[in-house]
Amino acid sequence: MEIEFTDLENVDLVVDCIYKGGEASNFSAEPFHKLIPGCETQGGFRKKLREDGSGKYAYIVLYTSMEELEWPDFLEEETGIFRYYGDNKEPGRSLTDTTKKGNLILEKTFSLLNSGDSLDDIPPFFVFKKTGKGRDIQFLGLAAPGNSKISPDKDLIAFWRTIDNKRFQNYEAYFTILNTGDVPISRKWIKSLIYDHKNNLKYAPDVWKKFIKEGRMGIEPLKAPRIYKFPTKYNQLGSANEEGRVCLEIIREHYKKFPQGFENCATNIIGKMDSNFVDFSLTRPWRDGGRDAIGKYSIKTGGNVNQPLIIDCALEAKCYGTNKGVGVREMSRLISRIRYRQFGIMITTGYVDHQAYSEVIEDGHPILIVTASDIAVILKRNLITPTNISEWLISVDKNNQYYKP
Repeated sequence: MEIEFTDLENVDLVVDCIYKGGEASNFSAEPFHKLIPGCETQGGFRKKLREDGSGKYAYIVLYTSMEELEWPDFLEEETGIFRYYGDNKEPGRSLTDTTKKGNLILEKTFSLLNSGDSLDDIPPFFVFKKTGKGRDIQFLGLAAPGNSKISPDKDLIAFWRTIDNKRFQNYEAYFTILNTGDVPISRKWIKSLIYDHKNNLKYAPDVWKKFIKEGRMGIEPLKAPRIYKFPTKYNQLGSANEEGRVCLEIIREHYKKFPQGFENCATNIIGKMDSNFVDFSLTRPWRDGGRDAIGKYSIKTGGNVNQPLIIDCALEAKCYGTNKGVGVREMSRLISRIRYRQFGIMITTGYVDHQAYSEVIEDGHPILIVTASDIAVILKRNLITPTNISEWLISVDKNNQYYKP
């Protein structure tokens, strides 16, 4: 669904709808100021104060491209959890001393959430994403701070970064996209937030009313389970961006002369994907028998009393190019080596062909398939880019007793 720029002043906010920007070369072409009353035209944090003189926020717009490798904002559609980074993104100032005061907004918001007091002073957050086409924007949903499954000490985290040998702090914040159902966010509610805040709940979505009443435990996320089909070769190879494609090419070239060297790299990638994977050990390259590594998956309670549940797993790694897929033969070898109560991991810089993939799914084999597009995403989330991937690969190879560069 798309709304033309000329119609923006008369429409409501619909989840996943695209709102078109104008054709002018200046900020008059920005859709925000027409779409949302009083909205600023610049920055990741776009705030609006109430008109009652209280100095409190009526609403906050969070705007993201989701393409900054250093600050990877991310929406997990299956859970509704939205990760957003603050606006102190370079050294030279304190954590909250930013032009748009975005980090100060985060501090105040999460302080109100975790205190449980004056929840009606928490502004609604409207989340938008840059589409990459002109000034067009996509509405991702109405968000509340926090999540019922994230502890209060984990939903707003200050962490250190270093740029040009200078250290500074920024915030990593977690929100939840609320399940507003098929009812749009009305302009009437947005206007009441600004001009008649004491009566705004008359027009607010039910999920926002519940959040204001119950706080963190009243959050109802918008969950969108994926409908899985056999992914095509294109889907498995396609990376999220150009940087991901370049990283994959560097990996393939790095292990071109000794593909078995990719095995240790693969276990490192799996560990970056999920830190519960532990204790991987490589098998000898000339005696791997279909298993390049064996490891464990540790499920912990979070406490220090009870033992974790340990599940054994077997991994096979294939450093393939874009024109070579994992076939039935390779997949069958891995399947045949999996013992009772184990699972397998097939990880490849290429793809898994249709027949091999269909046999895994249709026969219910406990195999986790990780292909080129997955690897690109994992690297991006862990801030591995074309500028530092060679250094990372060298560090990985140092821990591989079987690697022969």
